[in-house]
Amino acid sequence: MQPPHDPALQRQYDNPALVPEHPAIIAGWAADAAAYRRRGGELDIAYGPSPRERYDLFGPQEAPIAVFIHGGYWQKLDKSFFSHCAAGLNAHGVAVAVLGFDLCPAVSIRDILRQVQAACTALPRRPALAFGHSAGGHLAAMLLASGHVPAALPISGVFELAPLRHTTIGTALQLSEAAARALSPRFLPPPARGWLHAVVGSAESPEFRRQTRDFAAAWGGTAEELPGLNHFSVLAPFSDPDSPLITRMLGAIAA
Repeated sequence: MQPPHDPALQRQYDNPALVPEHPAIIAGWAADAAAYRRRGGELDIAYGPSPRERYDLFGPQEAPIAVFIHGGYWQKLDKSFFSHCAAGLNAHGVAVAVLGFDLCPAVSIRDILRQVQAACTALPRRPALAFGHSAGGHLAAMLLASGHVPAALPISGVFELAPLRHTTIGTALQLSEAAARALSPRFLPPPARGWLHAVVGSAESPEFRRQTRDFAAAWGGTAEELPGLNHFSVLAPFSDPDSPLITRMLGAIAA
């Protein structure tokens, strides 16, 4: 049963309300992603039977592969908004698979996790790193926890799912208290080996910033607040080949 909504938690996790200009930012993502696809890439490679179980692969076939997982609270958007997030790593010879997957409430978060795990298995090589935004940050952390990747860089991730049960966001997720905890990276044992760097915008809500700090500390990873960036603009560094975050990711991939 869904618990009562908590207005304070709703304010902390309702990112569209916190960033009124988000429609223009998302429209910019769509335009940049479409322009990047026009430059090339292998699109809509199937890894499962669902029409959304597809990935787009950008970069040289023989290169190391990173995976990018989009956000939208496991219930919105698709991979077509995020092709340009491959640009930063592609410029340094790293291929990026941008993953698609089914959405809640048609499937559960556990189903989505199984899908992105299957996508990693279907790639030409084991991915060297997972990075993902918001709900995709959660999934990137879960891929590290399950050993599907050796390194993860979650971006504005959700690592404790229980608070969402008290918001309108949680309605479509249909999480029991037990499932919310079982699917929360913050409360899972850290992988015996693995590289973790979690980032969040300094202009994000206190809860998102707390979750990032607490998760990184619990797993012995590192955390970073990106100055002046909100929950949507926080993706900008990943299309920039000269971003310090791209340099950090390259170091993890090469390790």
